[in-house]
Amino acid sequence: MGSRELGSTSELGLPMKVASPEPASLPAEVTIWEVGARDGLQNEKEIVPLEVKLEFLRRLADAGLVVLEATSFVHPKWVPQLADATELLAELDQAPGARYPVLVPNARGLDRALESKVRDIAIFASATETFAQRNLNSDLDGQFGMFEPVVSRAVGEDIAVRGYLSMCFGDPWEGPVPVEQVVAAGKRLLEMGCFQLSLGDTIGVATPGHVEALLRAFVAAGVGVDKLAVHFHDTYGQALANTYTALRHGVSTVDSSAGGLGGCPYAKSATGNLATEDLVWMLEGLGIEHGVDLGALVETSRWMAEKLGRPSPSAVVKAMG
Repeated sequence: MGSRELGSTSELGLPMKVASPEPASLPAEVTIWEVGARDGLQNEKEIVPLEVKLEFLRRLADAGLVVLEATSFVHPKWVPQLADATELLAELDQAPGARYPVLVPNARGLDRALESKVRDIAIFASATETFAQRNLNSDLDGQFGMFEPVVSRAVGEDIAVRGYLSMCFGDPWEGPVPVEQVVAAGKRLLEMGCFQLSLGDTIGVATPGHVEALLRAFVAAGVGVDKLAVHFHDTYGQALANTYTALRHGVSTVDSSAGGLGGCPYAKSATGNLATEDLVWMLEGLGIEHGVDLGALVETSRWMAEKLGRPSPSAVVKAMG
């Protein structure tokens, strides 16, 4: 299969159109799964010093975030930015009551996580054949054979395992991804032992109608929305609209990145993640509890933007700055 222009409208087609179901009530509280220190920084070309990463995590915790994805045990060859994972965890002063999950790609990554006394991990799977080949050196079916012993061993060690599923809405090489294909892959991760499934719009092509369709399909397949989280990128400016749609249909865990940092090193069209500040601003307006001090968070993202030498793409950071 030949490579196509990443994120091309002509290749991905027009947004999916579906009938709108009756929405559920908004959740009273949302858990923000902060990915800035891992997903946000992993694609930075210049190595961010260890002390800056540690200070970033400290500031995020001080702002009230209680789930902070700290780093990844992916081989340094593939993600050199996170080669200091072991050192970071050894020096990290964990805030009381906060969780610090790490990404674990394989059995060796789990070994390293256990050595660092990690209690929360995440695995990263693909909903498409091509991305599995390019990102995992596997295929769509074979990736599950790689993950099963990792999840089984982790669960046996009483470690919580989250499943990330990438390319849930569109793939830069394959185009639109069939909903039933995403549901089948997601169910396999949950049946394997993952406590939660994060649905990733890796290249940012999802629309509210597509989000509705996918959530409805999971529910029809027997997966409760309490098992689902959402992870949106803002390539087409739809991340907040997609998040609002997911909230209206029962999802109460949302991934976001302070300052809108991030991208994907294996999908060049992926722009930054949904900015945590933008998410918090919307949650405030909806009267949904989130536990975050927006002012402190904005200051943290402005500080990190200075360290990275460029302004934050977050609309709220810009407005409040």
